[in-house]
Amino acid sequence: MGKEMKRALVIGAGPAGLTAAYELLAQSKEIEVTVLEESGCFGGISKTVEYKGNRMDMGGHRFFSKMPEVNAWWEKMLPMQGRQAWDDAMLGRRVPLAAGGPDPDKKDRVMLTRHRVSRILFDSKFYDYPISLKMDTLKNMGLLNTVKVGFSYFASLVHKLPEDNLENFYINRFGRKLYTMFFEYYTQNLWGRHPREIDASWGAQRVKGLSITAVMKDMLGKMAHKKDRKVETSLIEEFKYPKLGPGQLWDVTAGEVEKMGGTIIKNAKVVRFTKDGKGRLASLVYEKGGREFTLDGDYFISSMPVKDLVAGMDDVPPQPARIAAGLPYRDYMTLGVLVSRLQLKNKTNMRTIANIVPDCWVYVQDRNVKMGRFQIYNNWSPYMVKDLAHTVWVGLEYFTNEGDRLWGMEEKEFTELGISEMLKLGLIKNRKAVLDTHMEKVKKAYPAYFDTYGEMDKLVAYLNTIDNLYCVGRNGQHRYNNIDHSMATSFEAVKNILSGTKDKSNIWNVNTEAEYHEEKR
Repeated sequence: MGKEMKRALVIGAGPAGLTAAYELLAQSKEIEVTVLEESGCFGGISKTVEYKGNRMDMGGHRFFSKMPEVNAWWEKMLPMQGRQAWDDAMLGRRVPLAAGGPDPDKKDRVMLTRHRVSRILFDSKFYDYPISLKMDTLKNMGLLNTVKVGFSYFASLVHKLPEDNLENFYINRFGRKLYTMFFEYYTQNLWGRHPREIDASWGAQRVKGLSITAVMKDMLGKMAHKKDRKVETSLIEEFKYPKLGPGQLWDVTAGEVEKMGGTIIKNAKVVRFTKDGKGRLASLVYEKGGREFTLDGDYFISSMPVKDLVAGMDDVPPQPARIAAGLPYRDYMTLGVLVSRLQLKNKTNMRTIANIVPDCWVYVQDRNVKMGRFQIYNNWSPYMVKDLAHTVWVGLEYFTNEGDRLWGMEEKEFTELGISEMLKLGLIKNRKAVLDTHMEKVKKAYPAYFDTYGEMDKLVAYLNTIDNLYCVGRNGQHRYNNIDHSMATSFEAVKNILSGTKDKSNIWNVNTEAEYHEEKR
């Protein structure tokens, strides 16, 4: 007789959850896997939404990793292109091609290589993001501001501030003048809190290794044509991208999970957990179609918001219960706007279809609007837009809190806000340019680094006492991970399950070390 089958219950069908499900099934024949997904689609915030043949990426997802394991995994699911994408072929743009790779004009299951352009729109002028020190930047800033930026930066080198908040973190790396120009308002708009109220670890997470010094080193490396120069994640110039948007990767992964015998239950909201007499999780309860169902499990892999996970347990001590209940999130709204043309002039030397600006996304640093960023889906993948030659498909991004006025807007009112702000920013000439719109909302899109977040270590210590619970992914760990780091938490969780390792520090340590996965080893 063979060993008795064990059951792993995976909560959430986003990057972390589906990676965990796939890896368990690929590496073990003795574990049944069931995935429970609250929504009706895959990918979490990395989903792709299709509207009348045009596709939207929730938040913009560049696929870039220095982890060989992740790159090999992506290649397995979506092979790199072997022929040029439609727009690259039309414009004679060169991109790396994989020998024997699929032709994106003929096959959907393909990963593209795209050129990364992200800029800041400030004072009606474009600035590189991250800030570069080239002549255009200095010209845009003007002589007086340039001098102020220089003195401010050197002052920050001499007098380092204690890095006990995000404001000081930015000032130490960029100087106070650049901070007030390019970081202060955007950060406040993103989080709904002033940077001095936010934990500095968010900066360490998202701006890892980036500073004026890093920008200068990168610029000098380019001038010297150093091919092996170290590149910070925020400075990359190319990235991978699924032909049909980020959700395609997770749709493909979900299909592979089911092929290997895994079960995926959509529209299943996990609401409660029960424990056995030894303090381990024994079962969970999920709601679907107005009814409740119970599933028993041996292993529980959770990528659901840790706030909701803890709220679903009835025996949590007061301290971890309070910390979990106080964890903050930022929600996300986006308005897809199909326009006949954008007013923004392409003053770069980069050729694009219909000569639109080449940006994937643009950070909006204008205190007169609520918009935080806008995406131009045409530049992410030519296959995201139904009529690439004659229309521009734009995503206006807003950061909000569930329950506030912005979140409560009906689609008509939100559309009016978005179009009026496009006019203010000069993105379109008049309302006649707008051909169609579509609104999307995402709850708990961004785990935030304030309120009880400062006590997260105590909550982690409690969660680690439940030895068959594994918290993975962005919301599962309340950490602003990129896709590759979310996947890495699941790689580690699966290793622990299969080896019987009880110490979970390897799972929680993903993306916490200063150099973790930022450099090929």
